Amino acid sequence: MTNRTLVIVNATGRQGASLARVASALGHNVRAHITTKLSEKDGAVARELRELTNIEIVQGSLEDDELIAKLFVGARQAFINTISWGDEVAIGKALANAAKKAGVQHYVYSSMPDHAVFNQGWPSLPLWSCKFTVENYIRQIGLPATFVYAGIYNNNFTSLPYPLFCMKLQSDGSFAWTAPFHPDKPLPWLDAEHDVGPAVIQILKDGPQKWSGHRIGLAYQLLTPRQVCEAFARGLRRPCSYKRGPITVEVPIPSGYRSQLEGIEQLFGKCEAPYFGPDIQAPEEALRLWEGYRGMEEYAREVFPLEEAANGLTWMH
Repeated sequence: MTNRTLVIVNATGRQGASLARVASALGHNVRAHITTKLSEKDGAVARELRELTNIEIVQGSLEDDELIAKLFVGARQAFINTISWGDEVAIGKALANAAKKAGVQHYVYSSMPDHAVFNQGWPSLPLWSCKFTVENYIRQIGLPATFVYAGIYNNNFTSLPYPLFCMKLQSDGSFAWTAPFHPDKPLPWLDAEHDVGPAVIQILKDGPQKWSGHRIGLAYQLLTPRQVCEAFARGLRRPCSYKRGPITVEVPIPSGYRSQLEGIEQLFGKCEAPYFGPDIQAPEEALRLWEGYRGMEEYAREVFPLEEAANGLTWMH
């Protein structure tokens, strides 16, 4: 029998959860890594993960060498999307080494660019450059790997006062988004929960013979900020406007994320650099992987109100 075990790191994140749903439905044996133990108090994604078929939950810190050593044993494929749980470069290298030792045949790594590599006038974004470092290490050790670069999540938008993607509710019932992006410069967008899973499954189905060493821009729409607001206006049937302006921080945020926001303001606001860097195009390859994507208007109409309600907001009633 063919080994269909797929390891997913960060299985409760938007990318990992999307893949876990699809892989489970298609009969893959999913070994899903999470950092914290599942409990009845967990959110909807964690509860859903617990109820999927063909799934084995592996819980623990990725700074635990013993856990990493066992994570890939007997697995054929892996999808890795690390976040800032610690030293992300050290964790990324340790995961890659363990996968290579275990004989993983196809390793899909969720990477991002280090813009400073392409242009000395562009700053490195601290939460992205570490992923690019790990990507280069994966290439160096000869692990059969594909690198997906996720576009901006549609799901980032919220009317809560979080920085950068606050779709702020106005007193007249309209919405307004303020960000440093040029109003007419297209940006790549992705509904991570809906579209990452089907796209990555197709990459794994095609195999490393087609995709090894390849970078794929995982985004399904190129929309300017004005076009995003137009899509929201159609979906919500409320006016929605965009204003170019600095990022405002109204809630406590980690210092690392503050540095990321400052870099975003410089890189995409002042420098107007291409989101994925100069050598990755979207959405052509993503569309060849998966055509049934959920666009911004559909997201605004069908999902945004539900996510807002889950956050305790009531404007949609």
